[in-house]
Order: sequence, then C-alpha cells, then structure tokens
Amino acid sequence: MILATRNAHKVTEVRAILAPLLPGGFVLEAVPGDLPEPVEDGATFAENAIIKATQVARELGVPAIADDSGLCVDIMGGAPGVFSARWSGRHGDDAANLDLLLAQLADVKPEQRRARFVCAAALALPDGSVVVEEGQMRGTLRYERAGTGGFGYDPVFEAEGYGVTNAELSPEDKNAISHRARAFAALAPHIAKIL
Repeated sequence: MILATRNAHKVTEVRAILAPLLPGGFVLEAVPGDLPEPVEDGATFAENAIIKATQVARELGVPAIADDSGLCVDIMGGAPGVFSARWSGRHGDDAANLDLLLAQLADVKPEQRRARFVCAAALALPDGSVVVEEGQMRGTLRYERAGTGGFGYDPVFEAEGYGVTNAELSPEDKNAISHRARAFAALAPHIAKIL
C-alpha cells in the first residue's frame, strides 16, 4: 500500500503504528518521487487527507492512505490548524514554525496553553471510494523546547497525564498515545478488509 507522503518520519511512524494491527506481510511504501505534489487546499484535516490519498489512488491505480494533521491551540481559535506545517510561511520548516508559535504565546498564562494534535487518516481506492477516521491527543504547550525526539511541535507539547513533551517520549510510547496512532488504529480495520 502507498502512503501519500514523502516525509520519512511519517512513513516510519505509520509503519510502526499499523504493523501490529494488520496481517503479516503488509508493506507500506512512500509515494514515488515522480508523482506531482497535491494541492492541499482543503479547509479541514479530513479534506486534505482525502486530496492526498485520492490523488495517489487515481494516479497509480492502487489503494492509498494519507493523513493530514496539525496542532490546534485553544486560545488561538484552533490555529495553526491546517496551516501547522507552514505556519511561519515556509512549508516544513519545523524550527521556524515552532519559533513563531512560541513567540505568539510568550505572554499566555500556563492555564491558557491548552492545545490538541488532530489527525485525519484517509483510505482511498482506485474506484473513488474513501474512508476517513480522526484521532486527537490533548495536552498543553510549554514555554521552551524539551527533548530531541519526534518532529514538528513535539518539543513543546505535553500530552495529558504525562510530565514530558512528545519529543522526550520514546517512539513506542508516543505511538501508543498519539493522534496519528488513534486515527490509523481506527482506519486499520478498513485497510484489513481490502488486503
């Protein structure tokens, strides 16, 4: 099956999430480099996940999965939301995105730093049918980075019930509680039906 991304971190993470949930022999590959980048112009995570998965399924004629995810900060009305990966104006610049967010929240009190990671995972078939599932991870945002694992906003996000940031969790621990794990765990039975 093809995962509609070129993000190596995401491929590794989704493989680890799905492997124990699907029959042995399941192989997940990143989208080939010669496929054009989809235009992620959806207003929601679900719309963007569908755009990516359906493009790959249509172009390659095989089932494809995709996700779209991001950070939604309560006091910012849910921003950066679907703009999480390009919050600073440059797509995929994790350091700049995080710097901007920290600057925007510098004077925000600890009790007002509630946030959630949201992930929509989509399965698209060549016949045009699509299934979407969503997962969330709630927590708070710290004032400074901590940890070296993960990516994106992980160094400042502390999940509910944990005293460390996502970047301080092991990949296995993060995958057990993450928004992406929850979305893909919900999608796994739909994937299993077509395998």
